[in-house]
Amino acid sequence: MHIAIAGNIGSGKTTLTEKLAKHYKWQPHFEDVDDNPYLNDFYEDMQRWSFNLQIYFLNARFSQILEFRKSGKTVIQDRTIYEDAFIFAPNLHAMGLMTTRDFENYFSLFNLMDSLIQPPDLLIYLRASVPTLVNQIQKRGRKYENSIRLDYLKRLNERYEAWIGSYQMGKMLVVDVDRNNFSENQEDLREVINKIDAELHGLF
Repeated sequence: MHIAIAGNIGSGKTTLTEKLAKHYKWQPHFEDVDDNPYLNDFYEDMQRWSFNLQIYFLNARFSQILEFRKSGKTVIQDRTIYEDAFIFAPNLHAMGLMTTRDFENYFSLFNLMDSLIQPPDLLIYLRASVPTLVNQIQKRGRKYENSIRLDYLKRLNERYEAWIGSYQMGKMLVVDVDRNNFSENQEDLREVINKIDAELHGLF
């Protein structure tokens, strides 16, 4: 089985991935932040490095998905290939940080990859307001995230909501991070786990 967690920067994807992997004994797969050769350059000069960064993510996530299916294990993934294609890349293009030529090239490559993979068995979307995102980003203190602007997070949130609103590729669970503090509150985490059980096993 393939479980995937989607959500904006700072919504708590990594934390929830860790907690659910531990609870269910699932194999976790995290976004490759520390070893990403483009991330620091991208935050310094988005226009120059946006295409390179998005191609790197696309390739990494496509490879991961192929590995998941081959492994035969139940895997939980921190961020999906769809977020790159429907949220981050279009947002960079709309902001004038990726050329139309690069964006079209990127999207044709995504469409090819998309035709070769299956969507996750369950998508968990972490919905969070911009103040919540900012609070959590500041808490973890990653240096390269200091320059993220509020309007950038707001634009991403709008694209997430549009994507989630039209998502029809499989089962989906929405967690409201403004109201559910699963990272620090055991009862809130239990609530998420109960909802996942209901989605996966039909236990109402």
